[in-house]
Amino acid sequence: MYFIVVKFRVKDEFVSQWPELARPFTEATRAEPGNLWFDWSKSLEDPNEYVLVEGFADDEAAGAHVNSDHFKQMQGDFPQYLLATPKIVSRKVEGDSWDDMGEISVP
Repeated sequence: MYFIVVKFRVKDEFVSQWPELARPFTEATRAEPGNLWFDWSKSLEDPNEYVLVEGFADDEAAGAHVNSDHFKQMQGDFPQYLLATPKIVSRKVEGDSWDDMGEISVP
């Protein structure tokens, strides 16, 4: 599985609109075969930062994602809304889903 985290620093004037601006890309990606999750969160420390957590089943799914029309559209559209180039961690890891946290157990 590919596990990817991307940090997007959004310009002040677009921060409140970001979920809507990113919605077409988000929905298209979630509909891809092999997409396991594609979830946005907002940073608690940086009011301009959105964090994207992605999961793709395998090399084929990850490759199809970055070669999709909606990915190419995102590459053209997103920079106008951003303060800086997004930061990414992308790793191939074992597994195909989230695991329970071993350090905390909720009965």
